[in-house]
Amino acid sequence: MDYNIIEERMNKVIDHLADELANIRAGRANPAILNKVMVDYYGMATPLNQVGAISVPEARQIVITPWDKSMLGAVEKAIQKADIGINPLNDGTCVRVIFPELNEERRKELVKEIKSLGEDAKVALRNVRRDAMEEVKVSQKASEITEDDLEDAEEKIQKITNQYSETVESKISLKEKEVMEV
Repeated sequence: MDYNIIEERMNKVIDHLADELANIRAGRANPAILNKVMVDYYGMATPLNQVGAISVPEARQIVITPWDKSMLGAVEKAIQKADIGINPLNDGTCVRVIFPELNEERRKELVKEIKSLGEDAKVALRNVRRDAMEEVKVSQKASEITEDDLEDAEEKIQKITNQYSETVESKISLKEKEVMEV
């Protein structure tokens, strides 16, 4: 049984969770929220970070300065089309995205969303565990490993799963704390 494969699959689950959590805005400006914004750059869909510089001059503001000033309108439209819940402001030299203060109701909705993402990640981890457990049981039935080896492998797989579940819990609680702070 190659435990590295199990850990590799579980790492992918953790990485996906981290990407999803980065896309949730927590009242502070986070350039990661713009990662999925695609700009029509001379007929090609291009990631926003490849058509201009993205900076965070203040806690609740992101400034996008396109390298080609003629792209200002396209950048503004792309952000509006991305439907991330904020409206861009085009001032003629750059596009500003100002994040409004989150109200209590919105914070609670975000926490629910975060918990849902955490639960999805845990389900994915359990699926990886289930697949690994089935694999060792098949090996045992085929007489490739002994009953003791089966128990050891199941213990090790469960230990790895618990470790990754704790990582999910810590990422979720950190993001919840970030969302709930003012």
